[in-house]
Amino acid sequence: MAEGYHLGRLGGTGYCRAGAGPALVLIHGVGMHAGFWAPQMAAFASRWDVVAYDTLGHGSSALPPQVPTLDDYAAQLLALLDGLGLARVSLVGHSMGALVALEFALAHPERVRAVVPMNAVYCRTPAQRSAVAARAAALRAGAGELGWRQAAIDRWFGAPVPPEQLETAAWVGAALATVDPVGYARAYGLFARADAAHEGRLGSLAMPALFLTGEEDENSSPAMSRRMADAAPQGRAVALPGQRHMMSLAAPGVVNDVLGRFLDETVLLQAAQ
Repeated sequence: MAEGYHLGRLGGTGYCRAGAGPALVLIHGVGMHAGFWAPQMAAFASRWDVVAYDTLGHGSSALPPQVPTLDDYAAQLLALLDGLGLARVSLVGHSMGALVALEFALAHPERVRAVVPMNAVYCRTPAQRSAVAARAAALRAGAGELGWRQAAIDRWFGAPVPPEQLETAAWVGAALATVDPVGYARAYGLFARADAAHEGRLGSLAMPALFLTGEEDENSSPAMSRRMADAAPQGRAVALPGQRHMMSLAAPGVVNDVLGRFLDETVLLQAAQ
């Protein structure tokens, strides 16, 4: 563990914490763990109290129920914030973590200063829904580990993986290799069926929201982000040129610059109110 970083476990949830200042909580996607956010923790711990944690079924956290809901993941986050004494936070969630961040922000608006759903899914097309449902079914049936891992890397980075992304893709593959297969299958099943969970609800999102994705992310597309931003009263959408699903690892400098400007702006805005 790097100096200044604290690893802990609270009520069945593993987490990493570093820095001081306004609280910033980072929520990873399916198959990852808190270490996914290492570039963001390193960038923001100089001026934020940054917490990255393992969602249910990942890392050192407890398994979710057999058929989990977003409420289960939001309840995990609420218990962690209460346990750490964090009354109000900014949230950044990636992929399924974006769905968790939105669910929490809608259920507990008084606890959220700003929210960044990154590479989020929203109201998939029938073809997209069919493809992700098939992947979820294969996981439930115990499909070969190497097959689904390679398929995920191909979706997230492209096939073949660009040479400049080989090291990042290898890290992602190693993370996927360590995930609990039961936790992964349960979480992925939720991810497959929760893309419309916030349809018709984003009009009540009560804080600034940045819907951030990559221009080349086909499954968490710029069109999805624009639709979510249009529905949220304080929403805005940004699609980063040349980026795909794992852009926070693949291009951390670009992502951190956009995140930093948005998060700093929301802190200043609310301090002035």
